[in-house]
Amino acid sequence: MNTVKKKKIFAVCFVAGMVGGYYYYQTRERTSNEFANTTPTATEKTPNAVVTMSDVLDMAKSARLHLSTTLNDYTARFVKQEQDASGTLAPESEILMKVQTRCRNEKNDAPMRVYLAFNKPQNLKGREVIWGADLFDGTMAVHEVGLLLGLKTLWLDPTGFLAMQGQRYPISEIGIMKLIDKLIERGEKDRNNPDVSVNIIADQELDDTPTQVIQIRRSKPSNEEDDFSLAEITLDPERQLILGYRAFGWPDEPEGEPVLLESYIYHDVKTNVGLTDADFDPKNSEYNFPAL
Repeated sequence: MNTVKKKKIFAVCFVAGMVGGYYYYQTRERTSNEFANTTPTATEKTPNAVVTMSDVLDMAKSARLHLSTTLNDYTARFVKQEQDASGTLAPESEILMKVQTRCRNEKNDAPMRVYLAFNKPQNLKGREVIWGADLFDGTMAVHEVGLLLGLKTLWLDPTGFLAMQGQRYPISEIGIMKLIDKLIERGEKDRNNPDVSVNIIADQELDDTPTQVIQIRRSKPSNEEDDFSLAEITLDPERQLILGYRAFGWPDEPEGEPVLLESYIYHDVKTNVGLTDADFDPKNSEYNFPAL
């Protein structure tokens, strides 16, 4: 198998999990003029690599194995927009993210840890969150904004009502590695699905990083809870990282406009920066958590 074909097969592997139904997207074509460099989108199609779904899933698992030996931690400027449980599309959020992955020991069972600092929208600017599988007895530390809520550190159940307000998924499901794991799990369900097709678009960019955009389409609704018409994934093939994922559902009418359901873009990703316990400590002098 030549190098170009291998890269295309690798790119498709991440898509396989998507087609299992983790996310949704739109049916229409979009051009680079609509979303430009800050939101990655395919600008032209290139022929698909000739692979089976089984090939794709095997490659996805191989990529997951690679990251499990190379990705200990990372920082990113995480931009997301998603519908909540009621179907309301929330404003775009911009978040400084620090993550220690489970893959920083030989057994790949290190406790995952996350620090989030919100910059947008304006009403959430200043919010900070720390969660770790081994921290705070399973709760997450929250520095909320506002005169009253901002006076003390809140300790919330990550899956509780307050923590899940406006969120599709709990904080424990955030991050690149968690996404890949879920994609593989869900992708197995579509291993032989004839209603799913994949297209790879090369020579794209996100923040001046060379990327590939993978489009996943369903030819008809699956009538499953996790359905989609089109999903797009942006890959950094050099580092084998997912940098973007966006999804649209089916339009209400045949000629209707599909509605954005989810968008997750990882900007300025820096890997293996050497994050320490201090990066996940509310007492860190660089953070603004109220005195405990």
